Amino acid sequence: MNLLETDFTQNIFAALTSQPAQLENLSNNALSNGIDLYTKEDYKGAVKEFKRSIGLSPNSQYSSEASTYMANAYIKLDDMDQAIKTYQAAVKLNPLDDALHIKLGNFYFAEKKYQEAEQEYSEAVKINPDAVNYYSLGQAHLATGRLGDAENVFNKVKILAPENTNGAYGLGLVRSKQGRFDDAVTFFEEAIQKKKDFYDAYAEIGYAYADMGLMDDAQKMVDFLENNKSSDLADTLSRYMYKVDPPRIEFSLFSSTFQYTMPRNTSVADLDSYLEAPGASKSFTMEFIFNKEMDKASVENKFNWSIKRSTQSGPGQRYNFGMPVNSTEVNISLLPNNVFYDEESLTAVVTFAVKQNEAGDGTIDPSHIEFKFSGNDSFGLKMDSKGDQFTGFSGVV
Repeated sequence: MNLLETDFTQNIFAALTSQPAQLENLSNNALSNGIDLYTKEDYKGAVKEFKRSIGLSPNSQYSSEASTYMANAYIKLDDMDQAIKTYQAAVKLNPLDDALHIKLGNFYFAEKKYQEAEQEYSEAVKINPDAVNYYSLGQAHLATGRLGDAENVFNKVKILAPENTNGAYGLGLVRSKQGRFDDAVTFFEEAIQKKKDFYDAYAEIGYAYADMGLMDDAQKMVDFLENNKSSDLADTLSRYMYKVDPPRIEFSLFSSTFQYTMPRNTSVADLDSYLEAPGASKSFTMEFIFNKEMDKASVENKFNWSIKRSTQSGPGQRYNFGMPVNSTEVNISLLPNNVFYDEESLTAVVTFAVKQNEAGDGTIDPSHIEFKFSGNDSFGLKMDSKGDQFTGFSGVV
């Protein structure tokens, strides 16, 4: 080989070896331009620069960063499909970058594509089995209902990062999903011991209390969060409490036309003078206030109501105080004639009839007539068994 040929070969080699560095430099410039446009909120222009950055040097250190910025630009443009496609392409170019798998998984998770998120988090753990990646995988297991797997993963998080809150917090979430609320509270408290201002854990304790029916304790968590400038968490918890709190009849309004406080052996004619006539029938109303929004169709379904003589076993709660009922005692129809529910005032107006006997000497014990509702609220919850009945003698029971 002569000197000319040697120089030519060296020049070609130098050109080939310098080209990747030049492309990386151009890629970095495009990335910088894209970031500049992004900060100026020119997201479409930014996307073009990020695409150019990736295209110039797809396997460089700038590719992952450009992909992240481009996905965020698509989010700003309200184009989640393109954001996900951006990360999908980035993962193909950099399959061993666990951070990209996590970011793609996060997008899937936000879109409630939990199985896809689970797959990406699993890949991230294979590449880099650290506590952060395991925690993401545990959250995906929770979302897909794989509680046993979630528990195993969060236990690994505790081992890998014992000083961190994530392990205990994750195990608390598992216990809540399992309905083991006392254990859940214990784990959340453990997380709080590691970080006193871990307000998400306080909120989860509130959720657990609400699920246990301990609304006073849950309200204390709401107040605590409010006082510690976590109003969003407090508001969400408060709404959850309202949702899971079983519906109850709060009280009856005095505007009810049925005189439900009158004693036993009350003359039927004393309820209304119209009932002085033998065999006469008169409609009365009972107006009940509920503690929360009810399902209108359920309340207005008269078959969800019953009207009968009280059979309660508490002191003095049984009809006629438990004494024998004489022959003049009249019966009331088991079902109301109709029911109207006012959604604004949460009030049910129950209309029913009382009929005088044929002798005109009927008697009744108004304070021991039991009104019971067995329907549900607007969230589908059934009535609280401790607040689904009313008598004038006992109130709501």
